[in-house]
Amino acid sequence: MTTASKITPQAISDFIQQKTGASKVTVDNLKLLSGGAIQQNWAFDAHIEGGDMPGRLEGVLRADAPSGVAISHGRDDEFALFKLMFEAGVRVPEPLWMGDKDLFDVAFFIMRRVGGTAAAHRLAKDLTLGGDRRKLAQTLGSELAKIHAIRPPQSALSFLEVPNQPVAKLLIERSRTFLDEHTAPYPTLEWVLCWLEDNQPAQTQLTLCHRDYRTGNYMVDAQGLTGILDLEFADWSDPLEDIGWFCAKCWRFGNDDAEAGGIGTREDFYAGYEQTSNQTIAKDLVHYWEVMAHMNWAIIALQQGARHTSGEELSLELALTGHMVPKLEVEMLKMIGST
Repeated sequence: MTTASKITPQAISDFIQQKTGASKVTVDNLKLLSGGAIQQNWAFDAHIEGGDMPGRLEGVLRADAPSGVAISHGRDDEFALFKLMFEAGVRVPEPLWMGDKDLFDVAFFIMRRVGGTAAAHRLAKDLTLGGDRRKLAQTLGSELAKIHAIRPPQSALSFLEVPNQPVAKLLIERSRTFLDEHTAPYPTLEWVLCWLEDNQPAQTQLTLCHRDYRTGNYMVDAQGLTGILDLEFADWSDPLEDIGWFCAKCWRFGNDDAEAGGIGTREDFYAGYEQTSNQTIAKDLVHYWEVMAHMNWAIIALQQGARHTSGEELSLELALTGHMVPKLEVEMLKMIGST
C-alpha cells in the first residue's frame, strides 16, 4: 500500500480523535494541495465532537514526499520550528499535533490551515491579491524581523547546530563539496564560488533564519498576509541571507521591477524590517547575499533535478527545475560583472 493510499479521511479522523479525546471526528474534503516540491500537503476539514477541541477544524497534514533534499529538515524538527515561531508571535499556521510515522509510513504533522493563495506567479501578476502592496511588503519585512529576533541557544531547537564559522564560508564550502562530488562539471558555478569566497563580508549577526523566505512560501488573501509557510530549511544564519534571498531576481517571478519578492519595493520591505527590529539593514552587503541566493538556488535545482533523473520521484516539475541552472549561471555572471 502506498503512502498516499494510507492518508485517508478515516485514518486522519482516528488520529485526531486520539489526540483530542473526542467522542467522534468526521473528516471530509481531503485533497493533496498543489506545490510542495519537497513535502506533501493535504488539506482537510474536520468536525470534532467532544474532547478538548470541539468544533470545526480546517487543517493541513504535512508529510514527507517520496524523496527529498539532503538539507531539508524532518517533519519533527519542522514542527518544533513552527511551534517556536508561533509562540514568538510570527504569523505562521498554528502547529497542532506531531504524527506517528507508523500511521502513514512517513513522518507528518497537522497544523491549522490559513486562507488565501501562495501561488507565486499569480502574486507577481495579479495586483488584486495581497491587498495594499506597499503594506504587504512592509508586513513581510516585519514578520522576517520577528523570526530574526530568535537567537541561539534555544533548547527547543537543539537539533540545529550553531555554526562555529561565518555562515557565508560554510555555504561556500557546502556548495563546493557538492560540485566536487557531482558527476557533471559546472565551471561557471565554480567561478562564482571563487567570487563569493574572495568577496566574503564579515558576518553581521547570528539569528534564526527561514532560509527560503520568498514569494511562494507565504499565503495572502485579498486583504494581505495570512501566513508564513515552509520551514524545512530554517537554521541559524546571518539574517542578510534571508533578506538577499527575498530580494534576489530569481524569486521575482518575472516582475523584476518589484525588487522585494516580485510584489513590492525594496524600500518598503526594508522599512517594515527595520521598524520591527529597531536595526538598520547593512544595505551595501545585500548584493553579495543576492549572488549567494542564486548560487544556493542553483545547487538546490541540481538536487531537485536529480530526484527525477535518479528515478526516486518521477516529476515534470523536478525535471524542469534541474534545467534552470544555465539561466541562474548567466544571471550570476551579470551580477558579478563577468559578462
